[in-house]
Amino acid sequence: MITLYNYHITRFMMSAPDIRHLSTDSGIEIAFTGHSNAGKSSALNTLTNQRNLARISKTPGDTHLINLFEAEPGIRLVDLPGYGYAEVPEELKYKWQRTLGEYLQKRDSLKELVVLMDIRHPMKDLDQQTVRWALDVNIPVLVLLTKADKLAALYVRRSRIKRAK
Repeated sequence: MITLYNYHITRFMMSAPDIRHLSTDSGIEIAFTGHSNAGKSSALNTLTNQRNLARISKTPGDTHLINLFEAEPGIRLVDLPGYGYAEVPEELKYKWQRTLGEYLQKRDSLKELVVLMDIRHPMKDLDQQTVRWALDVNIPVLVLLTKADKLAALYVRRSRIKRAK
């Protein structure tokens, strides 16, 4: 049986630096993960049809906390800190990776993982490791390709470079 949820009424619940500060570990959580510039917050805003639900920044790596959004009682969307790209100190990158790993490994309410990937770049090692881990523990994974709107500009730039040579 498939249950449909009205994601358009989703509201911000809380932010937490790690899983010890999150709300009760029950219900259903669908987590969004990916590189720091993959577009996780934009995807959440699009899914919920809300422009300002998840904070969007031009600076990759601006999501430092685990952000929970409640779609319905017991149904949450989770915006996880990004990994990889952000130009931040290595120590902070490792902290985000520990937070992500801890959430993925210990959160019982995690029922599905959405891995966002910039369509212009191949899947990187951390993406592959995350997908493999989720599949190993029987958590369904959806790979969501983002930034398709950038493909036309990329194609035009590459065409100009080829012609210039």
